[in-house]
Amino acid sequence: MATSAGIAHAQVTPPPIAAPQDDQSGGLVVDVEGGMSAPLPILIPAMPTSAVASTPAGSTDELGRKLAQIVDDDLRNTGLFKTLGPGATRGIAYSEVTTPNYAGWSSGQALVQGYVRANGNGTLTIGCYLYDLAAQTELVRQGFVVSPGDWRRAAHKCSDAIYTRLTGEGPYFDSQIVYVAEQGPKGKRRKQIAIMDQDGANHRFLTNGQNIVLTPRMSPKQNAIVYMSYENRRPSIWIYDMSARTNRRLVDNVSQNFAPHFSPDGRNILFSMSVAGNTDIYRIAVSGGSPQRLTNTPGIDTGGSYSPDGSKIVFESDRGGTQQLYVMNSDGSNQRRISFGGGRYATPVWSPRGDLIAFTRTGGGAFRIGIMNSSGGGEKLLTNAWGDEGPTWSPNGRVLMFFRASQGSGKPDLWSVDLTGVNARKIPTPLDGSDPSWGPIRP
Repeated sequence: MATSAGIAHAQVTPPPIAAPQDDQSGGLVVDVEGGMSAPLPILIPAMPTSAVASTPAGSTDELGRKLAQIVDDDLRNTGLFKTLGPGATRGIAYSEVTTPNYAGWSSGQALVQGYVRANGNGTLTIGCYLYDLAAQTELVRQGFVVSPGDWRRAAHKCSDAIYTRLTGEGPYFDSQIVYVAEQGPKGKRRKQIAIMDQDGANHRFLTNGQNIVLTPRMSPKQNAIVYMSYENRRPSIWIYDMSARTNRRLVDNVSQNFAPHFSPDGRNILFSMSVAGNTDIYRIAVSGGSPQRLTNTPGIDTGGSYSPDGSKIVFESDRGGTQQLYVMNSDGSNQRRISFGGGRYATPVWSPRGDLIAFTRTGGGAFRIGIMNSSGGGEKLLTNAWGDEGPTWSPNGRVLMFFRASQGSGKPDLWSVDLTGVNARKIPTPLDGSDPSWGPIRP
């Protein structure tokens, strides 16, 4: 059994299964590139319990319904599945979880079943199974031992296992988002850094709103957040320690600096800084020290983002007369332009898969989210609203989150869209939201 971060994978009972768990051949397959053209019908009844027990998270029978609903929501929100959740399917007995009544389900192609069991040591065991109804075979069997406070994570882990088995893509449901929560009148906004699960649950604020904060970015190890703060009206870069819940100023007393990003190993931070009227990209160790300048060309160079292997950096620059995207080696050498379309390109971020770069493209008075391959070809705009900005990648590189403001409102919201561009949806937040940063999959 592997244990980390309060959640453990466990062998669920009974152990025999019809096919190896890692057998990805045959059976149901969902076409990710096809988007919503043919969503797969999938049934997700409430997860029964072996015995109703009271836990700090609620009774196990009620948790079974909530777990199934989270899996329902996760899969439906991808646009790849047509789900019938616990409110639209019949209940099942505990004994039916591992021996499904295939003949009793007629409206779906796949079936998700699971269970909840309270253990004597205060933990919960949550089982997760996926069945192919036509072939009458088991496709996924996983179990998770969690503290009652982590029951939602077990549901997301179940969703990830099903999504990965059916699409062949990596997981992304058990992940978190940091962003800027906003409120107040236009021009006098109160801005706080907040963190939440990718579906908007478990929301909490990390700063108190006394100072303007911008561009929070989560570290690859999920132990820190780097962000901009205008404390005492001086733009500085700060690091928030997630465990100690403390802040540390990293770069201070500079004229102006923007948009910090972690390196893939979490040891360095890219940022841009204006010195003597010229804005360039710099790198500084997370522990501090003297920044190293990576660009030295007349113009404004900002928005650096590392490739997943750390060998290259994409950034934006107006050195050629218009704001375009450029790529360079991580030491600043071999700088070359990769975007050549009309309008302006900004906020580039490299996909965790390494194959694509997402960006904001401005033209005709509107801001839109787009993608291109890492050499600059294959450009595609994914959104067509008036004010979409600041894309950030899901851990599997298949979904983008960004913020959207309607014209003249000054009130942004968080949205997500997949690479097909046809499944845009608003992410629920307690306040207005901007500058999202999607963290990696949780261990």
